[in-house]
Amino acid sequence: MTALTYRYVALTDTGLRRSTNQDSGYASDRLLVIADGMGGAAAGDLASSEAMHIIRQLDRDLDVDALDALEQSVKLANARLGELIRKDPSVEGMGTTLEVMLWDGEKFAVAHLGDSRAYRLREGTLAQISTDHTFVQSLVDEGKISPAEARVHPHRSLLLRALLGRDDNSADLSWLQPRLGDRYLLCSDGLTDMVTDDVIQQALAAETIDMAATELVRLALEAGGVDNVTVVIAEFVEKGTDPDEHLSSFDGQPQLVGAAAGQARPRTGAAASGSDPSPSFDPEELRYAPRPPGRRRWLRWTAAVLVVAGILTAAGGYAYSWSQDQYYVGAQDGEVVVFKGVDAKIPGLTLSHVDEATGIQLTSLSDFQRQEIEDGVEASSKIDALRTVADLDVATPTPTPTPTPTKKATPRATRTTAKSTAADVAWLR
Repeated sequence: MTALTYRYVALTDTGLRRSTNQDSGYASDRLLVIADGMGGAAAGDLASSEAMHIIRQLDRDLDVDALDALEQSVKLANARLGELIRKDPSVEGMGTTLEVMLWDGEKFAVAHLGDSRAYRLREGTLAQISTDHTFVQSLVDEGKISPAEARVHPHRSLLLRALLGRDDNSADLSWLQPRLGDRYLLCSDGLTDMVTDDVIQQALAAETIDMAATELVRLALEAGGVDNVTVVIAEFVEKGTDPDEHLSSFDGQPQLVGAAAGQARPRTGAAASGSDPSPSFDPEELRYAPRPPGRRRWLRWTAAVLVVAGILTAAGGYAYSWSQDQYYVGAQDGEVVVFKGVDAKIPGLTLSHVDEATGIQLTSLSDFQRQEIEDGVEASSKIDALRTVADLDVATPTPTPTPTPTKKATPRATRTTAKSTAADVAWLR
């Protein structure tokens, strides 16, 4: 087998609609990393830079298995975010994606968490080699929507997994075997939300990887540049190949870009002090916003009483209008649905209606969750209701073998088992 090494480049741009860069990128002859920090005023730049400062410590000779070292490093980065949040609750809700490739001299150890992506260009054909941890990707996997529909889905930025400083989100770990001539692209969603895979394939095939990186960033900006855009590219060549003096990696030095290059450090006081100066609401905050405490059933009845009182007074019209701006998750015809309105029964008055069907059957939930949904789970908004739906543990039926009947056998109902997979908290960009 031909011994391989790779050339590399890292490039980032703040984009056209943001004043700070919350992405961090890193490239060296051992390590490739993308960390897309999220959280808006809750310090997404701090999340990505702190995670990057820990992950890039892998850029050294290791005396342990590369995949084990990578797994431990991701855990340490997650613990670091948790430590920062405990010290300064104002940054609660910050988080970051991770896309990491660690070279052991023969193959890559890979860690993936979130919706930053990894692509491979091999013999002119582009392939996405990571799987997004998003709500719409789960719909694609279930065959409910097509990849083309996922690109324009209104909830395409709803994440199911990310590095949040908690213990309930782990990275996907795997090995990757490159070939001579392969090009690998790690990128934040600031590129993939703006540019299609066909266009990425054409740009990634540019004469040099430096030209490819520049072209990819340019294309994202020309398409709107609504978010930070960061790319890290590696190209495999034979080991011993002379460095190309025309490439940015000619000097062999690591390349660190984005928030981590600015040496972002823990802050104190309000998180907003390190955020964009504009007072307008930043949708990034929703993507990793901390989930509010569980709502108790008495809140629902309090809302119902307020609605009734409002109807019986001169302010009845106002109260009814308010009720129609509320949401909750409930059940109808054996299915989990999102209702608009309040969950209250008043004779002669309808206070709620189905706003969105989820396709999730009550029979696929645990007894506890089914009872909660049947009782109704309040939400402060439709976004919050969708979070509740994404958080449900939906069982996937696994058929059991049908017993071979005998002459004296009495027909019996077969049962199926279900293995639940945790659907982690997801937030809308």
